[in-house]
Amino acid sequence: MRGLRSFLGLFLILVALAAYLYFVDSTREPGGERLDKVFGVEADAIEEVTVRAESGERTTLRRSGDGWQMVEPVATEPDSAAVSSLTTNIASLEIQRIIDDNPPDLAEYGLAEPRVEVAFTAGGEEGRLLIGRKTPPGTDLYAKLADGPRVFLIASYLDSTFNRDAFDLRDKAVLKLDRTAIDALAIETPGRTVRFSKAGGDWRLAAPVDARADAVAVDGLVSRLNTLQMKSIAAAGPSSLAEFGLEKPQATVRIGSGSSEATLLVGAPSGDTDVYAKDASKPMVVTIDATLVDELTKAPGEVRQKDLFDARAFNATHLEIARAGETLAFEKATVKNAEGQDEERWRQTAPAAAEADQTKVDNLLSAITQARAGSFVDSTAKTGLNAPELTATVKSDGGSRTETVAFGRSGGDAYASRAGEPGAATIEASTLDNIVKALEELQKPPANEAAPAPAAGEREPGQGPER
Repeated sequence: MRGLRSFLGLFLILVALAAYLYFVDSTREPGGERLDKVFGVEADAIEEVTVRAESGERTTLRRSGDGWQMVEPVATEPDSAAVSSLTTNIASLEIQRIIDDNPPDLAEYGLAEPRVEVAFTAGGEEGRLLIGRKTPPGTDLYAKLADGPRVFLIASYLDSTFNRDAFDLRDKAVLKLDRTAIDALAIETPGRTVRFSKAGGDWRLAAPVDARADAVAVDGLVSRLNTLQMKSIAAAGPSSLAEFGLEKPQATVRIGSGSSEATLLVGAPSGDTDVYAKDASKPMVVTIDATLVDELTKAPGEVRQKDLFDARAFNATHLEIARAGETLAFEKATVKNAEGQDEERWRQTAPAAAEADQTKVDNLLSAITQARAGSFVDSTAKTGLNAPELTATVKSDGGSRTETVAFGRSGGDAYASRAGEPGAATIEASTLDNIVKALEELQKPPANEAAPAPAAGEREPGQGPER
């Protein structure tokens, strides 16, 4: 019984507490308690900001026209996102709670010698925020205004917004590029130069061989260079580049945009994850992510287009296969179907005009156009391509594009060579097997096609010899 009475007592207390909380909550203003702003200023009205970081470095940013400029400790462009975050958070800064209106000792809040100071001007008015240490739970920061005694709390996440030095606030782009205007790229490494050119929106490998380029790989590299960020400043203006490995760079990258060119020098390693680099037009040496070197030193074959055909089964309009001295050709034409509607259909045009099995033609086209290179070799010698097993020609894009690829074997290996491009591609032997199989399926007579009648004097299949 005692246990039951205890349970009932606790239950009644719980009910009373829930009723009280409901009453309190129901009397609150919608949206919760409104917090007071620290400053009555709009972000767009702020004209200048000075930040003294915990490191002691002082950085001044000044509005210039529609943008901002860093004027101290160096004159340079700032990180626009960092500046926007700074001004927005100054304007929206809220007092989480007032700690003391007139504290006797600021040292206990870390405000006798503030860690961080943020000062700004807007419309001729000035504001200055002093930030001390974090509260014991770490959820807030002690802060006060420079012209008043009151200590209050601000959200602790703002420490990473306000406690920034000049490097944090500066623009970290290594190169200034117009991504949309880039039409040439050259990468010089010891013993080799790889060049790409862009025409009609397509990247092409120009050196050491003239061939189609892997557009995705080249676009990815261009994007990486366009967004390349410095990780640190190694030297503002060194007297010698030798100590950074930049007198004889391990890679020199030239990015062309019409008549202008930007040049990036990539030097020696800096630690385990970075390398030294510099914009050739500027004195400053910086560090960048070392993984860029892996992309810059790829062999030419790694950035060639691996698809042997640009055409696909859905946009092909002509197919021609030469094998064993015979040529089989098909054209796609628009015809009327049984319902009188336009329909695209394949029709055999060589060695004689005939109806074609649509599915089998599409299967052959898919097997051919899906062929991909595994790697490339400089010479077609010992590839079997001097006497190809078969040669495929595909026209696409309304007949405006013609592509021809020869396929051959040497031992158990298979190769392919695209007309107009040097060397040969290695391919999977199964790829060539699938093409041959699809071709032979297409060449089979339809199952319901009558077998030719035997010539005079020949026996029907299954008949015994004459008696």
